[in-house]
Parts: sequence; structure tokens; C-alpha cells
Amino acid sequence: MAEVVEREVTLKELKTMMADFARERDWDQFHSPRNLLLAMVGEVGELSEIFQWKGEVPRGLPGWKDEEKQHLGEELSDVLLYLVRLADICGIDLGKAALRKLELNAKKYPVKLCKGSSRKHTQISSSEADCNESDGKEDPSKQ
Repeated sequence: MAEVVEREVTLKELKTMMADFARERDWDQFHSPRNLLLAMVGEVGELSEIFQWKGEVPRGLPGWKDEEKQHLGEELSDVLLYLVRLADICGIDLGKAALRKLELNAKKYPVKLCKGSSRKHTQISSSEADCNESDGKEDPSKQ
């Protein structure tokens, strides 16, 4: 097995590595969009099992053992790798798509209207002064 070197990695590098990995094993024949999606959903299920029955888990996972964190990293990686492979097979530039989605979300959830609120975009309107009105907070610009 190749030695794992700790370094930054780009989506492009992951895409290339996954394509090479599949090609070397003659797995391209199995990597249809449907199959990759179903494999990824299976991995999301395995990821979910890690958190099942734990209740709310604080950031940083205090109290978790190193083995638990390592297992979590492995399951997160499985989901990421299938996602990268699925995007590649579908001809989607995942990096560009993610940046576009961030831009769309910024328009859908403007800071002025949504800061501190978990309401869905369909529950806010541009005529509202602040998403926090229902929380008893007032818009400072109206004072």
C-alpha cells in the first residue's frame, strides 16, 4: 500500500486519483452514475451510524477516542471520494459547481435578513427587516 503523505489536496487531484484507481482495477465498467450514487448513499448510512444514539455532539468531538475520530474520518472520506467520482463521471466540475452554489446561497440567504436565524429561504422575504423578529430581536436600523 502506498504511504500516505499529509498534504493539502485539491478536488482535481482527488478526481485524477480516483479515475486512476478505478482504471487500474478495471472498475470503470461498474461506475455508472446510478451505481456511484447508491454506493455513496450506503456510505452516508455508515457515516450516520457513527452518530446514531449519541444525541447532539459538540464541535471538536470532545470525549471521543482517537479510534472513533479515525473511523469518522474514514467514513467521511468514503462519502467524499464517491461524490468526487460521481461528479467526474457525470462531467460536473465539482469545485466550480460548489462555488456557484455558494453564490446562489448568498443571494438566497442575505446576511441582513438571515443572520442568526435557521429559517428556510421560503420563510423570509426581502421586505422583512430581520429574520430574527420572531426571536424578539429588533432590526437596529429601525431604532
